[in-house]
Amino acid sequence: MKTINIAIDGPGGAGKSSISKAIAADLGFIHVDTGAMYRAIALYAVRNECTAPEQIRARIKDIDIELKFIGGVQRVMLCGEDVTDYIRSPEVTMAASKVSAVPEVREHLFDLQKKIAAENNIIMDGRDIGSVVLPNADLKIYLTASAEERASRRYLELREKPDCPTYEEILADIQQRDYNDMHREIAPLTQAEDAVLLDTTSMGFNEVVEHISAMIREIMD
Repeated sequence: MKTINIAIDGPGGAGKSSISKAIAADLGFIHVDTGAMYRAIALYAVRNECTAPEQIRARIKDIDIELKFIGGVQRVMLCGEDVTDYIRSPEVTMAASKVSAVPEVREHLFDLQKKIAAENNIIMDGRDIGSVVLPNADLKIYLTASAEERASRRYLELREKPDCPTYEEILADIQQRDYNDMHREIAPLTQAEDAVLLDTTSMGFNEVVEHISAMIREIMD
C-alpha cells in the first residue's frame, strides 16, 4: 500500500513542528521533526565540547540517533537516552544550525528519514525535505513568516522562563540562523519549485492547521 508523504519546509520559528504535530494528530499520520534530529546531534556536540565541523566528522559514527513514536508522538533518542526535553535551549538551537551544515551529519540522518517515510503516512518538516529528502512528496509546503513575527512568537513562548532572552536577542538569533541556513553549501534552505508557499505572518495557529489539513484531505480523497 502506497504511503502518503507530506513535506513541510521553512525557516526557524515558522511553527513547522507544532503545526505539523497538530495536523498529524488530526489525520492519524506520523510526524517526523527532522530538526529534532539535528538538535540531538547538536546537544551531543555541546555536551562533549566538539562543535567544530572537523570534531563532528570525527565522532559522527558514534552518535546514535533513533526516533520512537509513542501514540504517534515523536521522542528523540540520543545514544539510548531520551533527550526530547533537552534539545530546545538557545545554545542547542544555534549549534544545530552549524551542525546541519556538515555533510556527514546530513548523510548520517538521510537514510533514517527516508526509511520512516517509506513505511508510514508521514508529515515531515525541516529545511530541505521537499528539495532533498522527499523530492517526490505528495504535497510540499513552504511555511514562513516575517522574522519579526517569528521572534515575537518565540519570545511569547519563552518569556515565563527565568533565562528567557530578550526579544531583540531572539530576533538577532533568528536572522543569523536564516542566513546560515540559506547560505550553507549542502542542502541550503530553499523553497522547492513545486511547493505551496504559505506565509503565516497574519494567520492564527488553528487557521494554519485547518488550511493545510484541507489540502492533505484533497490528496487523500
